[in-house]
Amino acid sequence: MPRIVSVCLTHWPVTRLRRALREPDDGLPMAVAALGSGGLRLTAVDARAHALGLRPGEPLGRVQARIGTPLKVHPADPEADAAALVRLCLWAQRYTPLVAAFGAAEGGEGLFLDVAGASHLLGGEAGLMADIAGRLAAHGIPARLALADTPGAAFALARHGRDGTVVAPGANAVSLRALPVEALRLEPETVAALKRLGLRRIGALADAARAPLARRFGEALITRLDQALGLRPEPLAPLGEAVSYGAARGFLEPIGRQETIVVTAQRLMGEIAPRLAADGLGACALRLSLHRVDDAVRRLDLGLAEPTRCPEHVGRLLRLRLERLGPELDAGFGFETVRLDVTGTGAMPARQGALARLAEPETTALARLADALGQRLGRRVIRLEARESHLPERADVLVPWGGVMARGTPLPFGRGRVRASAPGEGCDLSGEVAPLTPTLSRTGEGARRAVRSILPPRSGGHGDPEPVTRVILHWPGPEEGLRPRPLVLFERSEAAEEVIALAPEGPPERFRWRRRLHRVAHAEGPERIAPEWWRSPGKTGPDRTRDYYVVECESGRRFWLYRDGAHAPGEPAGWFVHGLFA
Repeated sequence: MPRIVSVCLTHWPVTRLRRALREPDDGLPMAVAALGSGGLRLTAVDARAHALGLRPGEPLGRVQARIGTPLKVHPADPEADAAALVRLCLWAQRYTPLVAAFGAAEGGEGLFLDVAGASHLLGGEAGLMADIAGRLAAHGIPARLALADTPGAAFALARHGRDGTVVAPGANAVSLRALPVEALRLEPETVAALKRLGLRRIGALADAARAPLARRFGEALITRLDQALGLRPEPLAPLGEAVSYGAARGFLEPIGRQETIVVTAQRLMGEIAPRLAADGLGACALRLSLHRVDDAVRRLDLGLAEPTRCPEHVGRLLRLRLERLGPELDAGFGFETVRLDVTGTGAMPARQGALARLAEPETTALARLADALGQRLGRRVIRLEARESHLPERADVLVPWGGVMARGTPLPFGRGRVRASAPGEGCDLSGEVAPLTPTLSRTGEGARRAVRSILPPRSGGHGDPEPVTRVILHWPGPEEGLRPRPLVLFERSEAAEEVIALAPEGPPERFRWRRRLHRVAHAEGPERIAPEWWRSPGKTGPDRTRDYYVVECESGRRFWLYRDGAHAPGEPAGWFVHGLFA
């Protein structure tokens, strides 16, 4: 059974303005106004203005003439109010992940919290209510609270009942009987009509015959009444994706040490793991929420390459993340609540523990390595995925290393290749669009110098080398049935000019590339690569056979060139540079 806390924020626009302006309290009443029918009208007032008899909806000019005292008036900003309410909902997730902002029916100034199963962390429902009320008051946010079985009952009691009411489970009907009918979130016309009939209290409305009420006022009245009494479900729309697996732990003494946070996260994962195992699932994504003493929230998201239920693995990844963050974690005066939620799950069939450890699949070790690299580097780890093409530039594609990698297809290591892209076409190591030139700096200055030694300047021997955007850790070798591939592979081959060959089908003797003349000392080849004949005409891109040569120039540089098609009378074949060897 859900247990709903309703937090009704009184004077929310004014409260939001006071907190945003951070002005000292001068004792003057404050109001918010917006353009309405007939001019500016009040949309919200604070407690002092309310005590003077001001109410939302009144014309501003008439109000100022009536009260005769200075009134601070600010323009309404509904978008800022909504954004501040979302931030308050995020703060409230320290109590439970199921937090929903009020909708239009409730006036939009408040939030619901489903605290079923979470109140014991604060000593019970009364302790949880006292903690929420105390923290809101400490931050200068006036609010009225109530706890009941349904959102409708909790809202009615918070807005029209006694502040801080806690209704025992199953006692909604009794607690609502004395409340006015407007507590049911009805239209003003319906409320006025009910009062004209003498139905002023919810108890009287609940005792009345339903069929005449439905015929007279429509189904909406019965729906609201049933939702408040718990006879009809009223699901909440939680902020963000609802999580089914999570655990939290509070501390009397705030914590801040990295090792304490890691150990706490491991224990929380240990609590979640049996529930995941019962459903045959593992965690693919986790979110660790650290609630500071000053109510700031620090969230760390962990993405996993494969589903896991291992607390030690989660702790190791979290330790790497915290080491990378260092002072950026900003524990302040410490964290008093730590919460771990599983935000993504994947199928994880049960395995026999001891035997599984002895014969652990290699992909699991690789997935752990990918997870560790991702947390340590702070970037998504990518891998090569084969494509249905034997054209070098189309044979593979970089994809994020996630849980989609099939078992039994380990990624080999040991060779390296640098792929260079034309300006504006590259992606960084995470697969995201990023500035091209600085990307390689993450791989180390040594790698940068190595690439500079391979890549010639684009023109005239001066300027920066070709920007390198991707470093690939594998390329098939001769033992896998393919000829060696260059360390640097261009996304688009570049034309070679003034090519001279002794035979029409032979290797080049010299060529000019990037305004520099290269004389060939040695050549190997050709390796003939056919076009993608299986594709539809017009969609194949390159449609001619390529003859690739590995050539070494007198200067010592090694190129991967190809002749595009065969020579024809009056139409010599073009030559292109597609890659560079070390």
